[in-house]
Amino acid sequence: MNMHALPTAAYDPHYDPLVADGPGRNRDYAPTYWIATAGTPPESDGPITTDTTADVAIIGSGYTGLACAIFLAREHGIKAIVLEANRVAWGCSTRNGGQAQNASGRLTRSQWIKRWGLDVARRMHAEVTEGFEAFEELVRSSPIDVEPQRGGHLYIAHRQRNLDKIAAESKVLNDVFGYASRVISREELASDFVNEAEAVGAVHEPLGTGVHPAKLAFGYLQMARALGVRVHTASPVTRIEQRNGKFVLHTPGGAVGVNGVGIATGAYTSLGLTPELSGRCMPILSNSLVTRPLTAAELAATGFKTRQVITDTRTLRFYYRLLPDDRVQIGSRSAITGADATQDRHLQLLVDGLHRKFPALTGIEIDYSWWGWVDVSHDMMPRIVRPDPQEKLVYALGYGGNGVSYSAQAGRRMAQMLAGQSFKGQDLPIFTSPLPTHPFAPFRRIGQRLLYRWYHLRDEAS
Repeated sequence: MNMHALPTAAYDPHYDPLVADGPGRNRDYAPTYWIATAGTPPESDGPITTDTTADVAIIGSGYTGLACAIFLAREHGIKAIVLEANRVAWGCSTRNGGQAQNASGRLTRSQWIKRWGLDVARRMHAEVTEGFEAFEELVRSSPIDVEPQRGGHLYIAHRQRNLDKIAAESKVLNDVFGYASRVISREELASDFVNEAEAVGAVHEPLGTGVHPAKLAFGYLQMARALGVRVHTASPVTRIEQRNGKFVLHTPGGAVGVNGVGIATGAYTSLGLTPELSGRCMPILSNSLVTRPLTAAELAATGFKTRQVITDTRTLRFYYRLLPDDRVQIGSRSAITGADATQDRHLQLLVDGLHRKFPALTGIEIDYSWWGWVDVSHDMMPRIVRPDPQEKLVYALGYGGNGVSYSAQAGRRMAQMLAGQSFKGQDLPIFTSPLPTHPFAPFRRIGQRLLYRWYHLRDEAS
């Protein structure tokens, strides 16, 4: 049975994980450029229609869930069952900007040192770098061309004070971690990379790859199913029941009995799915747009000589790049709630940012616009954790918008935990401590509104 056995429910532009009981069932994809250009999604195993069993169930069919299923099968001989509420990779995995960086979470290496000390920070760097390599290995193995754009990551400073800050961080990357980043002047940036009007300079990091997010997810799906993984769409988990050290996952079509559970639902985690995750992640909206293809004259005027992934130094940073078909994609944070997400001002923020950076593109047609939820942990770092060593339940959440690459490693680590295997670095804090709670969880969005206003004023100050 395939995913079309149930009628596709309409996409809900107002969906909000802090308000909704769940993400729905068999909802259509958000209207992203990625879905429009990825081709027909590969076959899944359709919805659960009867009670069934498996050794391990994974909730969520995004990058982390599918990577976990791939590694369980490939490295541990465990053929998992993946349960997806809607369509494959319906959430962040088909709504992001396709930027893979040598990062995870929102903290810098200097902040790692301050929080955990030098030794742990160096080991964290090794873990994240290994994660980038795991991601690249999956990209190379994919049966679908995910359109990789390699060459590194450009971190563009929009104010001199920001360039000073990231230049200092670049020195830490080089001197402490042996990671060969370098400062680029405004002149070199314009002549060799891109002529962005706001830029005063940049830092270049050697690891960075742009991908087509939906094709990446669909490649993962094909790899998982080729390894014997069952991927059931239109099968939201409405309740997790524990029975004698095992689990029963209830879906509308039947119950799934398993020995272990991996939760990989990101910002789309249902309220009440498990007490282990109550209030432990803050879903944040990220808006994105894609222009029509640029003409040769527009390419010359913008000075795009690179297709590397790019971010700027605003707190609510813009992330952008030139796509393989010569369109520009740009995204940032703006809306707070699902009810507010459709307001024109959020799209206008991106349009204004595009025009400031590239005045030659003022008035260019916008072909695609969408938004999606990002899972941000309260301490800005992800967790891949087995909360109770007596129970085989593991979650991987909290990437903070840096999950395209590290999700591969997170999936591998979650697979190792579910298989009962140890691994190097297992004593690192992202594996040993749960996602932190927030003392003012019911009021987080009030604080978020105030912070967004403050960030904007601070970022745009001369």
